[in-house]
Amino acid sequence: MPGTPILQAVEAFVALLVALAFVALVTRRVGLPYTVALVLFGVAVSLVAPPVHLQVSPQLVLLVLLPGLVFEAAYSLDQPELLRALGGVLLLAVPGVLVVAGFVAVVLHLATGLAMGPAFVVGAMVSATDPAAVTTSIRRLRAPARLATMVEAESLLNDGTGIVAFTIAVAATQGAMQPGQAAVQFVGVTVGSVVVGAVSGFVISRLAATVEDHLVELTLTLVAAYGTYLVADQLGISGIIATVSAGIVLGTYGRRVGLSQRVQDAIDVVWEFLAFLLTALVFLLVGIAIPVGQLADALWPIAWGVVAILVGRAAVVYLMLGGASRLAERVVGRERIPTRWLHVMFWAGLRGAVAVALALSLPTDFPDRELLQGITFGVVLFTLLVQATSAERIVRWARVNGGQAPAG
Repeated sequence: MPGTPILQAVEAFVALLVALAFVALVTRRVGLPYTVALVLFGVAVSLVAPPVHLQVSPQLVLLVLLPGLVFEAAYSLDQPELLRALGGVLLLAVPGVLVVAGFVAVVLHLATGLAMGPAFVVGAMVSATDPAAVTTSIRRLRAPARLATMVEAESLLNDGTGIVAFTIAVAATQGAMQPGQAAVQFVGVTVGSVVVGAVSGFVISRLAATVEDHLVELTLTLVAAYGTYLVADQLGISGIIATVSAGIVLGTYGRRVGLSQRVQDAIDVVWEFLAFLLTALVFLLVGIAIPVGQLADALWPIAWGVVAILVGRAAVVYLMLGGASRLAERVVGRERIPTRWLHVMFWAGLRGAVAVALALSLPTDFPDRELLQGITFGVVLFTLLVQATSAERIVRWARVNGGQAPAG
């Protein structure tokens, strides 16, 4: 029994739980976002315990932690606010991701000489946002529900978009796919994933309507989260997009036709705990996974990568989203997105677990693999240590707290 893989896995899990509890208790006293504190704790562990050879598998993040996280967030989205914000969210999560990825690629190519193929792979890895620390601040300060929904919904949808773009970019760089094929596959994978997730959410909603046992219905939500991901993955499409789609259908249609109020309350409590646990584990593992020594060799490209994501994010938020919002106001009389909200959304462009997992999953023979990983890790650390720690000040400065939409 001693030293067996199962026992080692249990010991590692218990050690992670102890670390989570310790960090959470400390951060409550110092006012630091616990997600950032967990990343710093993980980095410290990787520095002081190199003999342990701590390794974080990308499959652990992508297959075990992310499906539960995105399902809970998708299920909990405010349906009326999501419908109001859907146009803007889709603009950010699909073309917005591709614009940022392309902008990062061009900047890295021109500034560092990195070939366009690998440079676009970096862009795809850092294109998806992970605004956990920002949404925490938004909720605590009682910012408008529509703003919170837009920030969270964008991160849910662009996770899938970024992963699909990354997968296609790697294949194209290795010569396994032509640009035309890549565009067709991107559209096909995205649409197919949404359909599979929606069908899964519908079927599970109907099954839940035939059951009166809240424990069985809770089990069905786990099937929706992880079963949908696995089915989509086996079909060669995006498990993350499918899981998000299933969560939205179950959280809207399922609530109306299949879930009693008692069951909804139970789901909310159980999944809130699971989301906290998964979020904490993700950020702790992100810190452990980042090899600090590798960053020193990529400082100059990292600096250009940070500049690129900030400028690219600004262009997407202020020009694309802000411009489309003002155009919609003039053409159809729809209420535009206040400029102060755009400030918060710009600063909410953090990068996190998805970027790290994708960097770790790069093929071992991929050109400039260590450099690409170093750039990605550096960008993630910058956004977490700079943007996440200042998120609450930005929300207060933009004066969007208090639950009222600001004028202008």
